[in-house]
Amino acid sequence: MNIDSDAHARLQRLLGAWALSACSSDEAAEVDAHLAECGDCSREAGQLRSAIGLLHPHMDLDLPPTLRAEVIGACLGARSPQVAVPDYAEPYDAEAARLDALLTDLDDSEWAAQVKLEWFDGGDSTSRETSVAGVLGHLLAVDGTVSASLGLPDPLKPGTTSSTDPKDRTEALWEQSEPFAESGPDALRDTWRDHAYELIRTCAFSGKGIADIAVPYGEGVVLPLRLALLDRAFETWIHATDIADAVDYPYPPPVPAHLRTLVGVAVQMLPSILAARRQAGLASPPLPTLDPALAPRSLRLTIEGESGGDWYLPVDDPTSTAGPDNCVGQVVLDEVEFCRLSAGRLRPQDVAAGQEGDRVALNELLYAMASMSRL
Repeated sequence: MNIDSDAHARLQRLLGAWALSACSSDEAAEVDAHLAECGDCSREAGQLRSAIGLLHPHMDLDLPPTLRAEVIGACLGARSPQVAVPDYAEPYDAEAARLDALLTDLDDSEWAAQVKLEWFDGGDSTSRETSVAGVLGHLLAVDGTVSASLGLPDPLKPGTTSSTDPKDRTEALWEQSEPFAESGPDALRDTWRDHAYELIRTCAFSGKGIADIAVPYGEGVVLPLRLALLDRAFETWIHATDIADAVDYPYPPPVPAHLRTLVGVAVQMLPSILAARRQAGLASPPLPTLDPALAPRSLRLTIEGESGGDWYLPVDDPTSTAGPDNCVGQVVLDEVEFCRLSAGRLRPQDVAAGQEGDRVALNELLYAMASMSRL
């Protein structure tokens, strides 16, 4: 049988797939016929089959599901960027990259998977169900408050809403999400990814002078840019975990250095949050100090893990100095447990272990942690 050079080259390229039994039935039949006529290809095919036989017969050729996370974590700990990202933006940069890697692996059916969003509203937990696409839309809407403060385009359509409240902006984006639905999940992912990239890029090229730009987060809440981006890093991780849970995907916490930063910032906010809850009538009033020599009450918070530590927190006055003097109680939490509680994924009343001392003060501290969460 005569065969032209182009056909010979095409069949020769199929030998690897043929040796792995990965050809279609028609291709396999064509290669078999060719091998009967071509000595060179027949010898090469035999060598390929022999090499494949050396593989372990029970070897799993699928990559471990945690490998991607391990590789990204190693890169985040070792890479040297061409343009230095400000330290306050590094956790957001890393969490956006990790979420993008997760989204890359989703198929269309997984984009429609139901995700339960949970947060703490005043005195109790609340929740809402949406899709994976809805979660990403929520992140995009709230990220837009940060980008708008930097003069970047807002992902919400002009005139949609003037509110800077995360919930209002999320509802507005969900209402305008029909174009994303028509274009498929890739359009939403590309929009979110490009928006996150431009936000990080602007921070990197603008230097440290913009770190204290005010970012409004709704009525009465204004954060400097450096804290706003840490908030976005925390929420990106938490919602990425929500997505991963919905599609049964392994998703570890941030690298220890970043998690340590996020935990530390959250702890520093607790005294002010406790005072705000007290002012709103959601916590008991401070105890009067009859003896001026007595220090205001303190609580000791211990967070266990690589990213943890020990803190003394003021109970009655957020401006007072806290310490072991007049410490009335202690609570011990695992680092991920603390973050889940702060994100509204764990109810304060479900934190049973690791508490001793003034039960009322400890309970109010746990509720203050949970009240840091929002949609």
